[in-house]
Amino acid sequence: MSWEESTKQKMLHLKLPTDPRWVNIAEMSIGDILVDHAYCEQKAASSCISLIVNFFDFPELVETLTPVVAEEWGHFERVMDHLKKRGYALDKPRKDEYVLKLSQFVKKGGSRKQQLTEYLLMNALIEARSCERFKLLSQAIKDEELKKFYFELMVSEAGHYVNFIELARSIYDLEKVNIRWDEWLAYEAEVMEGLELRGDRMH
Repeated sequence: MSWEESTKQKMLHLKLPTDPRWVNIAEMSIGDILVDHAYCEQKAASSCISLIVNFFDFPELVETLTPVVAEEWGHFERVMDHLKKRGYALDKPRKDEYVLKLSQFVKKGGSRKQQLTEYLLMNALIEARSCERFKLLSQAIKDEELKKFYFELMVSEAGHYVNFIELARSIYDLEKVNIRWDEWLAYEAEVMEGLELRGDRMH
């Protein structure tokens, strides 16, 4: 069974696909993309650590996200290897307008379960968009080593997406989570439509 077939009932449900021009622009700035990608992986690991620390009283979350921290940091190390191999160095982090705009949609207040659900859904969305972008890179760029690398990461990000969604649905009311997820998806499409098409950003 193909990756698409095995996950079609779970992913990706993004309402606005990436502009197909992005991958061609990104390939022309692959050093910048790798730098931005490295920081994305660092922030993904940090986000999981933050959730574990702030919501330590949800054992299912701690158990699920602890190995994800290691995976995300492993991805960071692999991106660094690809940078070094191609003669690039890690540059300063860039402003992540995509994540900043998503964070503005997080509902404040409510119970701890509601607060946690908001962050789980935001992280699920980031993983879903990353998965879509990795898929595009794995299909379109000419660098065979990076094609394979991004295919592997696409599969991994799909698993992380499912982790976040399933955690949200197990921790909070299923119907409310599904309604809120639809709201997140609609908002993310608006964010994507308003962002400048850039080849030096992973999102």
